[in-house]
Parts: sequence; structure tokens; C-alpha cells
Amino acid sequence: MLDEELLSTHQQELRRGTVVLACLLILRKPNYGYALLDLLERSGFAVDANTLYPLLRRLEKQGLLTSDWNTDESRPRKFYRTSDLGAELAGTLSRDWDELHAAFHTLKDGS
Repeated sequence: MLDEELLSTHQQELRRGTVVLACLLILRKPNYGYALLDLLERSGFAVDANTLYPLLRRLEKQGLLTSDWNTDESRPRKFYRTSDLGAELAGTLSRDWDELHAAFHTLKDGS
């Protein structure tokens, strides 16, 4: 039987890069951090807020996301959107993901 800590560590490593791609895909439509957390969770990507917000800032610094403040409501919210560069990266990573998915199926099937 797998040790829970061992399993958790490897699941975290496996999911780490997929969250970047998930964010780039979801944020093709502008959204703010808390709503993004909810969308990720509902899509099967459990991400902690303490992980997501630094990731969003890093992706923005890399030019993969843009952001704008919405001050129309009583509580200002920072909305993020995938930039053109981010969309290009998302397309490339999606194709890579599809290739890896096919390769894993080949390994699992033993062919």
C-alpha cells in the first residue's frame, strides 16, 4: 500500500505544471483570482490560494497574463487575462500534453 505522504508528494509534482496550463486556458476569458480558484477546483485542479496568487503574479511578470483592476464594485478586484504570448504558450503546451497523453497510453497498454 502506498504511503500517503509519498503519494501526496508525487501527485503534487505531477500537477504542478498542469496548473499553469489550466490557468492559461481558463483565463482566455478575464477572471479574478478567487473565481479562478473555484473554476480550477470544479475542473479537478485542487490549488491552494497561497499557491495560485504567486503563480498569477509570476505569469504576469513573464508576460503570459495581463491584468486590470475593476473598481466598479465596492471591493476592487484584479482581473487576469491570458496575453497573446500566453495563448501561444498554451497552444504549444496543449500539443505537448496531447503527445504525452498518447505516450502514457502506449506505456500503460504495454505496446
